[in-house]
Amino acid sequence: MTKYVLKRLLHGAVSIILVVTTVMLLVYGLMDRTKIFVADGNYNKQANNNRVTYRYRRWEDFGYLDYVPYADYINELARSGELDEETRTEAVTLGRADDGSQDSETAARYIKEFTDTYTARGYTVTRLKAVVIRNKLADGGQPALFAYKDNSLLKRLWDYFSGLLFIDNIHYVPDDVDIGERGLTFTLYDPLYNPTGTEKKLSPAIIGNGTQHKYLLYFDDKFPYLHQNLLTIHLGTSFSVTQGVDVFQTMTQSQGSWTQSMVHYPTGTSTMSADNLHSATYVQGSLASNPLNAGKFVDDYTNVSANRVSMSRMGFSFLIGIISTVFVYILGLPLGVLMARYKEGLLDKIGTVYIMFISAVPSLAYIFMFKGLGRAIGLPVTFDMDNTVKLMYVLPIVSLMLPSVASMMKWMRRYMIDQMNSDYVKFARSTGMSETGIFFKHVMKISAIPIVQGIPGSLLFAMTGALITERVYLVPGAGGLLIDAINQYDNAVIVGVAMFYAILSVLSLILGDVLMATVDPRISFTSKDR
Repeated sequence: MTKYVLKRLLHGAVSIILVVTTVMLLVYGLMDRTKIFVADGNYNKQANNNRVTYRYRRWEDFGYLDYVPYADYINELARSGELDEETRTEAVTLGRADDGSQDSETAARYIKEFTDTYTARGYTVTRLKAVVIRNKLADGGQPALFAYKDNSLLKRLWDYFSGLLFIDNIHYVPDDVDIGERGLTFTLYDPLYNPTGTEKKLSPAIIGNGTQHKYLLYFDDKFPYLHQNLLTIHLGTSFSVTQGVDVFQTMTQSQGSWTQSMVHYPTGTSTMSADNLHSATYVQGSLASNPLNAGKFVDDYTNVSANRVSMSRMGFSFLIGIISTVFVYILGLPLGVLMARYKEGLLDKIGTVYIMFISAVPSLAYIFMFKGLGRAIGLPVTFDMDNTVKLMYVLPIVSLMLPSVASMMKWMRRYMIDQMNSDYVKFARSTGMSETGIFFKHVMKISAIPIVQGIPGSLLFAMTGALITERVYLVPGAGGLLIDAINQYDNAVIVGVAMFYAILSVLSLILGDVLMATVDPRISFTSKDR
């Protein structure tokens, strides 16, 4: 079993890499890269040369290319001590002509050096002359010099997979920054739960200094109660759907209005706030530059998220998906069994009509039908994240459940009818076993094996949400994230969600096989020499 699982995990890892590679080829190779500016309001505010340089900066952010402005090259030389401030100022100043005729001798020297260096590395060096209208420099018409080179697929893949997991460590803060003694501290009494030091509320925590997160491990009163920031998953940073937020964080962070409580800050200040101090991350210089931070914090771990009243996107999708899945098995399996047991009977005919109706009618049609019926009897037909009324879950769950119930009934009936014509059933009949005994002791048990294999997939893919159902009922789930990313040309989100789906697919297949082998002793994953 262990050898089989390891082999499937290896094959799954290869499959995931192939999926990400294919998606990257599609979004970076076949899509017009200028489409990313469709939803970028800042792009239309730029003019002349500023628009050109903005375009290349954003292409670098999206992973299309590596972009090196001439000014960055000169400033790096200055930081390394090769240029003094006077020389740096003269070197970084570009003349207005694109042929270099107005450059100073110093600027011309370093422009040539920049051009030769990056041309030798395979970059394309571009110089934009100043835009002058009526002897005046036009708005956004500053001269510009930069180098760029398209990223290869291998570089994109390496950058993506190498940044997929981040393990927090005490060297996250640059070594030249004085933050005191670096290290990790374990405490049984979290100072956030024992602000005065006199309480003895048991709340273990691991606190870091020099790390990205202040709290690497901690307990609180929110499910799942034990939380960690030691290992962070990065599926890709969004640039338009949820600007600046990672895909995984987008799916897992809470939503809705802020929820306030009494917060005890490290300086001893206590006030009603939505700040989640356990989420504090390091921002260099934030304590000295912001007087508000100085009144609350004692170090530069000042960047905190807000506590919100509602669940995350994945939380909503998972809750609705899990409940509907449970009802699918509770209703679909027994009904499928009864249809097979009383084949051609009244129940079988009614079930067949239901299956044909669900299969023939487009999902959007019956979802709106359920929505209309729900509105008629007074059920909530849209979601409100700040509303605690549980009835708003009813219609989305029903809309997800009923089609899957029909599918479960159909396949369970089919599997059982196939088994009833098997040789072992004929042998059991010849021994005098009753039809009821054959049906429930043999046929139903064996027919359930392929159904069991799909349980892990049903549970895992509940986290991805249901696109149509969530859109119709305005469920703030994960279902529409991929469509939003495609509509807004958010490449990072497209790749990240595809990666997430691929991981779930691999896990569901492996867990399904393991579960099937557990319930069926005839299945073995070990090979024997013949």
